[in-house]
Amino acid sequence: MRALYWNGVNDLRVGTVPDPTIINPHDAILKVTLTTTCGSDLHFIDGYLPTMKPGDIIGHEFMGEVVETGPEVKKVKKGERVVVPSFIVCGQCWYCRNQLFSLCDNTHPKPELQVPLFGYPTAGIYGYTHAFGGYAGSHAEYVRVPFADNDCFHAPEGVPDDHVLFLSDAAPTGYMGADFCDIKPGDTIAVWGCCGVGLMAQRSAYLLGAERVIAIDRFPERLRLAREKCGSEVINYMEVDSVVETLKEMTGGRGPDACIDAVGMEAHGTGIQHAYDSVKQALHLQTDRGTALREAIMAVRKGGVLSILGVYMLMDKFPIGAIMNKGLTVRSAQQHGQKYMPRLLEHAAKGELDPSFLATHRFSLEDGPRGYAMFKHKEDGCVRSVFVP
Repeated sequence: MRALYWNGVNDLRVGTVPDPTIINPHDAILKVTLTTTCGSDLHFIDGYLPTMKPGDIIGHEFMGEVVETGPEVKKVKKGERVVVPSFIVCGQCWYCRNQLFSLCDNTHPKPELQVPLFGYPTAGIYGYTHAFGGYAGSHAEYVRVPFADNDCFHAPEGVPDDHVLFLSDAAPTGYMGADFCDIKPGDTIAVWGCCGVGLMAQRSAYLLGAERVIAIDRFPERLRLAREKCGSEVINYMEVDSVVETLKEMTGGRGPDACIDAVGMEAHGTGIQHAYDSVKQALHLQTDRGTALREAIMAVRKGGVLSILGVYMLMDKFPIGAIMNKGLTVRSAQQHGQKYMPRLLEHAAKGELDPSFLATHRFSLEDGPRGYAMFKHKEDGCVRSVFVP
């Protein structure tokens, strides 16, 4: 089969690789119908997340048609159209039983790569470094889905593929981030980043009852999507002296009730702190540029909630004193997609959630490297590149 794979830092290639096969009786094989880029992919493409190997198939957000199942698969049938959350879960361990699915104890085959950094391993994820399991990704004609009965969700009849695709990762991640905010009537939520996850967090905050949502970004076309597709108020941080002070002014001096960071370790920013982060990152003295996260910590009201969706590893100058003295609640996780998928599918079936506007550019799999280049550099207003194998 044909697949898009990592060949080195900022070197993506398309080639012929072996087809996936049933390894475990709980596996299914999917013919991938749509798969899409994600901002977190850029972290290992740019070399900030290690343990990639040349030939690793990338991609973790996808949907497809079931073409083969193992003998122990009971709920998923050949020919069904399904969407798959990006984290792989066993469904039986303590974490799965408590709906902390991205922390599953049984789907990471290489825990020794995570324990030194995190203390414990997380669940495995498709196409996202060997530190996260080394599983083959979805930017291919076919993909193996372990524990298919837990991880394959039937796409609703009549809901188009491009409405369902982003329920794999962008929508549940954004929805989880909004859910973390414990939203109450009248709340104001600020979201850093108008990427796919950030836009889904904004839309989800309204679905969960927020009165106001304020989006922070620097790209006019993304701020326009936040305004027109999500109903958010917007701040272009390149046009204000201080995001924190602007948010105070917009909220009568109190600050947002909760702040969501949907940016992560490659945050762009301005001023001396951003320059400091960029130099240390370039010299491999830290992995993260923390502008968005620091701003969110400083901007959220006293006693508020900080919801972290962006991927981070190691950061210098982290304002833990502000978190402690302001009495903030911090919530973060990789997405627990299996928890949120049923309600997201219901929202999609009712027309309450339509993420299809994220699919700004469509490519064949053969044009995958070009699709990633456009996505990375945000050329032509690219929010997400979608590949059709």
